[in-house]
Amino acid sequence: MRVIEVIIDGFKSYAVRTVISGWDESFNSITGLNGSGKSNILDSICFVLGITNMTTVRAQNLQDLIYKRGQAGVTKASVTIVFDNKDKAKSPIGFEDYPTISVTRQIVLGGTSKYLINGHRAQQTTVQNLFQSVQLNINNPNFLIMQGRITKVLNMKKEEILGMVEEAAGTRMFEDRRDKAFRTMAKKEMKVQEIMELLRDEIEPKLDKLRQEKRAFLDFQQTQNDLERLTRLVVAYDYLKSKEKLRMSEKDLNDKRERAMFLESNAEKLKNEIAFLQEDMDKVKAARDKELRKGGKFQALEDKVKVHSHELVRLTTVLDLKKSSMAEEKENREKSQATVQELGKQLEQKSQLHKQLQERYDAANAELQKQTAEVEQKEELLQTLQTGVASKEGQEGGYQGQLQDARNRLSAASTEQEQAKLKISHLEKRLKEDEPRAKKAEKENAGLLKSLDGLRSEAKALEAELSRIGYESGREEAMQKEQSQLQQRIRELKEQADGLKRRVANIDFSYSDPTPNFDRSKVKGLVAQLFALDKNFTQAGTALEICAGGRLYNVVVDTAQTGTQLLQNGKLKKRVTIIPLNKISAFRAASEKIGAARNMSNNKCDLALNLIGYEEDVNAAMEYVFGNTLICEDAATAKKVTFDPAVRMKSVTLEGDVYDPSGTLSGGSSPKTSGVLVTLQQLNEIIRELDSRQAALHQLQSTMAQEKQKLDAARKFKQNLDLKNHEVSLAEQQINGNSSSSIIQAIADTKAGIIQLKQSIVEAKARQDEATKEVKRIEKDMNDFNNNKDSKLVELQTALDKLKKSLSKNSASIKPLQQEVRDAMLEAEQCGSDVAAAQEQFQDAEVNLKTQQEELKALMKEGQAVKDAHYYAQAQLDDERKKLSGYDTELADLETASRSKSAQITEEALEAQKLGHQIDNFSKQQQAARQTLQTMEKEYEWIADEVDSFGRSNTPYDFNGMNMTESKRSLAGLSERFQGMKKKINPKVMNMIDSVEKKEASLKNMMRTVIRDKKKIEETIAQLDEYKKEALHKTWSKVNVDFGNIFNELLPGGNTAKLDPPEDSGDISKGLEVKVCLGKVWKQSLTELSGGQRSLIALSLILALLQYSPAPMYILDEVDAALDLSHTQNIGRLIKTRFKGSQFIVVSLKDGMFQNANKIFKTRFSDGTSVVQVLTPADLK
Repeated sequence: MRVIEVIIDGFKSYAVRTVISGWDESFNSITGLNGSGKSNILDSICFVLGITNMTTVRAQNLQDLIYKRGQAGVTKASVTIVFDNKDKAKSPIGFEDYPTISVTRQIVLGGTSKYLINGHRAQQTTVQNLFQSVQLNINNPNFLIMQGRITKVLNMKKEEILGMVEEAAGTRMFEDRRDKAFRTMAKKEMKVQEIMELLRDEIEPKLDKLRQEKRAFLDFQQTQNDLERLTRLVVAYDYLKSKEKLRMSEKDLNDKRERAMFLESNAEKLKNEIAFLQEDMDKVKAARDKELRKGGKFQALEDKVKVHSHELVRLTTVLDLKKSSMAEEKENREKSQATVQELGKQLEQKSQLHKQLQERYDAANAELQKQTAEVEQKEELLQTLQTGVASKEGQEGGYQGQLQDARNRLSAASTEQEQAKLKISHLEKRLKEDEPRAKKAEKENAGLLKSLDGLRSEAKALEAELSRIGYESGREEAMQKEQSQLQQRIRELKEQADGLKRRVANIDFSYSDPTPNFDRSKVKGLVAQLFALDKNFTQAGTALEICAGGRLYNVVVDTAQTGTQLLQNGKLKKRVTIIPLNKISAFRAASEKIGAARNMSNNKCDLALNLIGYEEDVNAAMEYVFGNTLICEDAATAKKVTFDPAVRMKSVTLEGDVYDPSGTLSGGSSPKTSGVLVTLQQLNEIIRELDSRQAALHQLQSTMAQEKQKLDAARKFKQNLDLKNHEVSLAEQQINGNSSSSIIQAIADTKAGIIQLKQSIVEAKARQDEATKEVKRIEKDMNDFNNNKDSKLVELQTALDKLKKSLSKNSASIKPLQQEVRDAMLEAEQCGSDVAAAQEQFQDAEVNLKTQQEELKALMKEGQAVKDAHYYAQAQLDDERKKLSGYDTELADLETASRSKSAQITEEALEAQKLGHQIDNFSKQQQAARQTLQTMEKEYEWIADEVDSFGRSNTPYDFNGMNMTESKRSLAGLSERFQGMKKKINPKVMNMIDSVEKKEASLKNMMRTVIRDKKKIEETIAQLDEYKKEALHKTWSKVNVDFGNIFNELLPGGNTAKLDPPEDSGDISKGLEVKVCLGKVWKQSLTELSGGQRSLIALSLILALLQYSPAPMYILDEVDAALDLSHTQNIGRLIKTRFKGSQFIVVSLKDGMFQNANKIFKTRFSDGTSVVQVLTPADLK
């Protein structure tokens, strides 16, 4: 198989389709300048042969093989080689019938590659197999000697040289096969391991488990058989026992039915006897009642005794409670007394301490105030002297600034006078010139003015007519505007009222009439709704809220009865407190206390009741809420009047702080309910204004309705008046628009301007005089201060620094003293309030104790009287009972007999009832026994066949000598065991174990087969090793002879070369070394040779290897690069003589090589692409 044509398109330097044909079947040479594309032809051949190592064709990737990497418009590369296939003996397998074989490889920009064989798409492996079948393995080539291969051979190690010999011998194939065999053996080993692991980890454990399940299944079958046997035995026994029990129960049932009939008849008899006894008892009771009705006082005595007894018990209980309460009150009184004494001592100590601290603080504070005033005086004086600022108001700048300002004002006033005088002179001159023209203009306008006066007279007549009929200009529009404003204001007031109502929603009190026709005037309402706060006392709203507290939302009614009805039947939506006016204990502070408080506070406080207005009928409720509290303007006043002995009343400041004479203080942040009274006041004002506005709107709408007719009548006069006014306006515009009117108006304006300018001159003169006086005064002050400035400033500054230092020291020392005074005051006040509270508790305990002692005496006296009355009534009752005891005895006997017979009836009825239950149970048991027998016969069909054998000897149902209880226990155990085993056994185990055992046998057979195959592979490998060894020796011997001969031909003169194993081992399998003999001297190393000699050695070795196993084609790329012309000619002759039958394609630049070639292909570079020319040696000559 030889190359006959190569077609290159877009591959490397061949941009256009290039057809290279006419290849010689033996020796072809390619030549040309460097870079002209010689080696690219060889690369294209390797490309088609399917090379995968891109470095061999001097590229990094497939894209490098496209012309200029696809950047010159060429996007694909394609190479086609046509092979001569006429020699069928050397044809690839499967292609014997084809005279030529065309192989194409094409790549597209981006890396896509495809193969074609004879124009049909083929896989890469197909192409590689085709070439390998004719010894053209591109990925392990022995036919391809590219640039640099000679140098590589020279640098090869002994093992690599041995590899070349093995490649020539074909033992490399054996190596591949041995490696493949080893891999196959490894797979076999892995398969053996997998089978063993499968047997060990899956099959054997599964078999063990199945074998256990098999044993359990066989045990289950045995248990099932035993269970069936025992079940038959026990069922037969129970069947016989049930039959016997059914027979015995029928006899017992008949006996119980007879006893039940007897009890029923006896009960009827006893009931008749009880009826006779009841008749006798009724007769005795009638006689007894007759006796009772004669006197009629037994029942009264019995009721009287009962009442006295109950009252005696009640009084005894109350008396015990009262004694216990008295003991507690005595204990409380003693504790309160001790507390008052102890707190009194503490109060005296704390008051004395506060007094001392207050005296010290007052003295220190007075001294501090004195020093502060002196410092302020000195600072004011010093500031005035330093800055030149006068002490009186209006002179805030320095002397120089004030002087400059005064002079500027003086100059401005003078300038203003001069300008005004010039303007007056100019205006008077113009006035004198224009007065004759003005007189003439007045004469010209006389007619127009007369017409204007006539129109005005007519307009006034129409106005008088409108006035006569009562029309006012703009009245209708004014009334409509007023109506709109009123409506807008009413809407605003309603919105404000709704908002305020939501803010005071908790004052909303509603109820239902507790009785029909209820008089709602009896319910006055909430306290907060029953009084008004005057505008002058609005600031006291918060204080009044704090004063009233929760009572502000109490409900005031006329009587307690009304309050009770309201609470019970009023359907109130929330809990309320009722203030009945006829029951409330109203209290108003004495006028002496109020007067004393006003005097000592300079009228800064007043009684809360005096700040509000209310109706007379709720006076008691207002006094109850506001009658005992003072409202003070500030905390100092409240503190002063509250704790003064002449007042001693609770006080509230305008901010809401509370001072109680007991010593407690309340205050801090504003209360959360603050503003309710003020809000109510605002709400009342808004409601009053709303009512007023609504009344005004109603009145306005009535007026508009009344005057509508009058307005309609006057509208005609109004239209005429408007026309006349329009005519007057036009006349005035005509007069004003002519030149005469302009002249008259200009004269009037000039006169007015002169008067105004004269007045401004007078004002400027006054300002000039004032500024002159100011300048003189400032200049005098500056002279006085300049005469004694420095000494005065130093003196004042020294004194001021000394005063400030003293003031700072005193101010720092007074603050701790002030804090001590406050702490002492608070402690004294707190102690005073504690003393007052303890005294009040002691007094309350005294009053309660005295009251309880009086109540105890009254209860003891009442109890003795009740006890005497009870004793007397009991004695009278006992006398009456004796009279009736005879009847009672007879009745008791009759009742005893009746009860005895009733008890007998009850007992026999219970017995009869019990017998009835027993009869029912026996009937049910009989029915159940029959049902059981039927169920057993139905469930165990074998009973009908085996029933005759039940209980007989020498049968499976012989019960003699057998413990049936033990048999039933065994049956229960077997049944339980059977159920347990039933859940655990595997019913399919017999089939499963057969399957797994078969699988185990199959795997073991497979493992034996694999082991046998492995053994055969090992034997084959041993045979291959032996064959390889023989083939290698044979090849080595042949190549060694050819190596020496070829080297002698390339370098004549008795020179030779050979391949020897290493001297230390003598075994060629360890590698081969090149030995060279030049003349008759064997060189120790190749380094002793020249470069050309070494190249010839390498080339001789390669040619010897190629000659041993000839390929159909050889590719040599510049193998003569290091040789001279004579050696190159020797190589050419050697190729022609020694390698007949093989096609050589040689790239060379030397004449000695391509002169021996049969065909020469010369490359050149033209217009950026490679071009090929086919020549013969004769053409070169």
